[in-house]
Amino acid sequence: MPKISVEIPGELLADLDEHVGEDGKFVNRSDAVRASVRKTLDVLDEIDARHGRLEQRTTTTHATDDAEDDGGE
Repeated sequence: MPKISVEIPGELLADLDEHVGEDGKFVNRSDAVRASVRKTLDVLDEIDARHGRLEQRTTTTHATDDAEDDGGE
């Protein structure tokens, strides 16, 4: 799986970290970021489809990439 690097404000990182770990929804930051990106892309696809801007293609599901997850941050 390719790795990327992003810079985010400390306040946003603190919010993200509240959802990561034993008491959180995600095992690690990478899982949380991937889920957020998937959700955002799905929402953008829905908006584009409503406005007729989505190309004719099969519905993209961004949730299938976890099978290749290396679990790293």
